[in-house]
Amino acid sequence: MLVTVENVTFGYGDNLILDNVNFSVNEGERIGLIGANGEGKTTLIRLIVGGLLPDSGKIIRKNGAKTGYLEQSGGYESGNTVYEEMLAVFKEDLAAIAKISALSEKLANAEYGSAEYKAAASAMESVQSYIASRDCYNTEVKIKTVLNGMGFSGKYNQVVDTMSGGEKTRLKLARLLLEQPDLLILDEPTNHLDVSTLFWLEDYLSTFKGAILTVSHDRYFLDKICKRILETENKKILSFTGNYTKYKILKAELNARQLKEYEAQQEERARLQDYVDRNIVRATTAKSALSRVNKLERMEILDKPYVPPKAPQFDFGFEITSYDNVLKIKDLNLEIGGKTLIYGGELEIRRGERVAVVGENGTGKTTLLKCILSGNNKNTELGRFVKLAYYDQEGENLNGSNTVLSELWERHTGLTQTEVRAVLARAGLYEEDMHKSVASLSGGERAKLALCVLECERGNVLLLDEPTNHLDLPARESLENALKKFEGTLIFVSHDRYFLSALAGKVAEIEDKKLNIYQGGYGFYTEQKAKRSEEKLLKEREAEQLKRQQTENSAYRSKKERAEEARKKELIKRIEADICFNEAEELRLSEQLSNPEVASDYVKVREITEQLRLIKNKLDVLYKEYENVL
Repeated sequence: MLVTVENVTFGYGDNLILDNVNFSVNEGERIGLIGANGEGKTTLIRLIVGGLLPDSGKIIRKNGAKTGYLEQSGGYESGNTVYEEMLAVFKEDLAAIAKISALSEKLANAEYGSAEYKAAASAMESVQSYIASRDCYNTEVKIKTVLNGMGFSGKYNQVVDTMSGGEKTRLKLARLLLEQPDLLILDEPTNHLDVSTLFWLEDYLSTFKGAILTVSHDRYFLDKICKRILETENKKILSFTGNYTKYKILKAELNARQLKEYEAQQEERARLQDYVDRNIVRATTAKSALSRVNKLERMEILDKPYVPPKAPQFDFGFEITSYDNVLKIKDLNLEIGGKTLIYGGELEIRRGERVAVVGENGTGKTTLLKCILSGNNKNTELGRFVKLAYYDQEGENLNGSNTVLSELWERHTGLTQTEVRAVLARAGLYEEDMHKSVASLSGGERAKLALCVLECERGNVLLLDEPTNHLDLPARESLENALKKFEGTLIFVSHDRYFLSALAGKVAEIEDKKLNIYQGGYGFYTEQKAKRSEEKLLKEREAEQLKRQQTENSAYRSKKERAEEARKKELIKRIEADICFNEAEELRLSEQLSNPEVASDYVKVREITEQLRLIKNKLDVLYKEYENVL
């Protein structure tokens, strides 16, 4: 076991977060840690890594086990370049490779059998074993594989300090992947990743040798990566075998079973108590009544099953129905800060359609939504009676100095205070939240308030920019259900693949400054992308093969050139044969040196060593000759 949590209790002052929890993390396990916002997921992780100490109980960590931890804002400061930061992970590996050269020189100069020779040979064996176990010679391949997969292919020389917070978090994750810890702990690792990077990360983690403990609201990620789910609920930890989809089934079965057992016991207790009440005073039945009293006293009372807080509820509706043609974008050129995001974009949306806008980070998804919202671009035309309502992922349209109650009420003065409070309460913002300042709200609370604002706008076209960010799993599922019931038009940006699959009927992808339209849901879009990727790869291979054939066909047309080519090929063949012969001879002599009988014969060793030296010199000449001929 890598980590064992035994009877751990922890709280902040009078606020108890975890109460006598127990679980363990085994080597190679894939665990998802879920729970509503505020239920203690991040607190539990900080206890595991030693950032917090439990009030009682203990956390046992395996000696020598290495833990890597990615916090939600897991970036870091460094004056190094991206590549230098990753190279620092392999400092010992690079030192081992450098040590081989020094040891080889020592062996060549030391007298065979001497103490110096034996020490160098022993050190050489140890270093070679280390290099083999760590695959040190593939350091560059490892670094480039991870950097390219995590979206840093063109940023090897960028200084880390000049990056955004999201980029630094991704870079920290890339470094952790290269470090290969025994236990990799990830707190919301998918927050700053676009879809293509997410797919790459999932594939990479599927081959990761260590254990993984991840907090995530990404249901696809939990399904793909995790084989066990831990849930923080009511200050306890519940464990379920399987991925997130399996967890949903097992959790529902557990709740139903616990409720059934509790209700059956309550009925049994009521029945026994009724008998006692009716018969305890009668002489003829007092004895049987007492036996039932004893049974009641011996009965282990089941606690009433915990009922989690009701998931937030949303209701998106509108009073005015738009015309059938909601939006027409024609020949749109969209840029920001002098950078072109979309060139010649075309898109038509009809009433009731659900359009997902996708693309890698920085391609202009949010800018496109804001362009539609502004209505100032002559190349975007809104239909008649269209009423837009916009959800901003950062909540920048909220006034931080307002209270929760006043923020919604001031926007919709036609509502009574009771109606405003009811909307907020349905979203999970209760009496104790009403007079909090907007600036003091957590990410999840701020998102719920913004969704309440959106709900009260009563727009028939909703523009949603990452609406599931900051929401826990129950809130995400409630939002999905509400939007499925919405009869208006949806245009939304999201990285949540569950959300995309549940809602999108059309996909607009921004790629290479083009607006590509896919007339189908998210599943259709991913299938088409995979198909196009395969076709592109096939075309590249065919082009490469054609280029090679053209090169071969166009070379050495004249008789003289063909003769020269034949001579060159013959020379290469001879040099390759000489190299093979000498390399085989070098291997044979090296094996003789490892023979104990030969090793004990000093004269023989010197003779073989001299032969090896001559062969090495000859090979050096042959290698250079080979390079010159090529």
